[in-house]
Amino acid sequence: MALIRWQPFPEVERLQRDVNRLFDRLTTTNGDSLGTEFAPAAELQETSDAIHLKLEIPGMNVKDIDVQVSAEAVSISGERKEETKTEENGLTRTEFRYGQFQRVIPLPARVQNTDVKAEYKDGILQLKLPKAEDEKNKVVKVNIG
Repeated sequence: MALIRWQPFPEVERLQRDVNRLFDRLTTTNGDSLGTEFAPAAELQETSDAIHLKLEIPGMNVKDIDVQVSAEAVSISGERKEETKTEENGLTRTEFRYGQFQRVIPLPARVQNTDVKAEYKDGILQLKLPKAEDEKNKVVKVNIG
């Protein structure tokens, strides 16, 4: 039986190549981006009478944002449109993501969806979702023992 010296670096390099190939397959197919979908960051706070939702959607026009509220969830969708195109020597470069996005956020309590207040300023969409009356007055009996 021959002894073969183990050299970890070629195996680590092979593993790195395999992982890179995996991520390349997940994020691109025929030049189209698949794994880099835009979803706005969200912050949710609940008070005794309302739910406050903030979403980070910079660089959007109000007319390109669609907000739909049901009693149990908020759906935000929109489209970020490319405004300028710069080509130099047949090469176009951009670091911004363009295209459609959608995010559905389930709410921790039922809301009165007819009285929602919305404000969009400096790339932040703020929603004030008043709780439904039955949620405000909801008292739960806790059994001890």
